[in-house]
This record gives sequence, C-alpha cells and structure tokens, in this order.
Amino acid sequence: MNPAFDPFTPGAAAALFLFGARVSGLVLVAPLFSGRPVPAMVRAGLIVALTILMVPVAARTPVASATVPAVLGEALVGFTIGIGAALLVGAAEAAGELLGIQIGLQGSALVDPLSMQQSTATGQFLQLFAVTLLLTLNAHLVMLDALRSSAELIPVGTAGQLREGLWRLVTLGGQLFVLGLRFAAPVIAVVLLITVALAVLGRAAPQLNILSLAFPIQIIAGLAALLALVPIFASWFLGWEGTYDAMLSRVLPVIAGGPR
Repeated sequence: MNPAFDPFTPGAAAALFLFGARVSGLVLVAPLFSGRPVPAMVRAGLIVALTILMVPVAARTPVASATVPAVLGEALVGFTIGIGAALLVGAAEAAGELLGIQIGLQGSALVDPLSMQQSTATGQFLQLFAVTLLLTLNAHLVMLDALRSSAELIPVGTAGQLREGLWRLVTLGGQLFVLGLRFAAPVIAVVLLITVALAVLGRAAPQLNILSLAFPIQIIAGLAALLALVPIFASWFLGWEGTYDAMLSRVLPVIAGGPR
C-alpha cells in the first residue's frame, strides 16, 4: 500500500468512507456499470474494490470527519465523473429515438437490455453501439483516471460548493439533446428530402397511391442513410475524451470553489 496513506492514522477511516462515496457516485451512473443487468452485489463489490485500491492514491491527507455535507459532496463529484460519459451514451440513444420517429419505426418498441425500458430499435442500436465504442476506446480507464485526478483538484472531504455544482451539472444535461440532434441531423435531412420528393411526386401523379409507397421507402432510405453515417458517428467518438474533459471542466472546478 502507498506509504502516503496510513490506514491507522486518525481520520483515515473517514477518508476511506468519503472516497467510497465518490466511487459510489461514479458507479451509479457510469455506462455499463449502472446497467440493470449488472447485479447489485457486483456493483457493491466493485465499489469496495475500487475504493480499497485507489484510496492510497486519492486520499493522501486523512480528513477529520465524514459529515453529511461531505458525503453528499463526494457523491456529487463521482456522479459528475460518471455522468460525463453517460451523457454521450444518452445522446446516442436520444438520436436513435428521434430517428425512429422520423423514419417510422416508433411502433417497433423493444425492451432495452441495459435500462430494462422500452425504446425503439434504432435507439437501442445507437446506444449499444456507443457503449461498445466507449469500451473499445478504454472509457472505463479514462473515468478511473478522472477519478484519480479529481482527488488532486478536489481533495477528499473538501467539496464545498454543492448548490453551484449541482446547478452546473443540471445545465450540463442540455448537452444530451444538443449532441443527440447533431448525431441525428444528417439522417433527418435525408428523410425530409425523401418526404418532400414523395409529396411532389404525389402532386405530379395523383393516380399513384403515395401513402402505400411512402412508408416502406421512408424506412429503407432512413436505415440506409443511418448505416452510411455509422462510420462518421464512430469517428466522432474517437475524440470523445475532449468532449468529456470539457464537460468535467465545467462542473468540477465549481464544486471545488473555483471560478463560476
């Protein structure tokens, strides 16, 4: 164990407990770890294991006591680290849900294996695709490194600006809809052009039954456009760390009591 952390020093138990609250906030919302299929005992074991392994690095200075505000502050720090990656996955799912409505697949609701809630086929596809990309890019290691770095910016037990940090975290949720619309915009544009073309065709040839043709054409064209844009979607995730760091830099300094 790192000699900088002595478990028998007064206040070491409080530091261990507080850092465990920070790890719990991360595991609660981080992609994959927070999925419903992951048993609660597995998540609890992961929290204990990460706390024991990382506390010698993170909690170098034992704190005096584990008060309720201190526990809430540590949980908010971990929650921020986890939700930064969860927002990217949520944006991909929101894009898929929006595409399902535009393409005409809103009636094909399936049970999401991660959240155990109903969602469209396109929403599940983009969500699982985003999770796979993040795991391929070692997102879990990036989040653990962010957890370690957060201890340097906000030492254990010193998170004080809870109200301002929580408000900044809430405003950060707007990024989910912005990114989701950005992901879905090209396919929506293609579907819109096809809809306009079918409308013009219906006016030019009234004898054609456009309603019977529009539905399958819209689905086929929308799915084809989605598959064509999958490589572009994947290439955006190659630089996801920059977006992730930008999200954290908007919240963590505020919790630490820095500039707003």
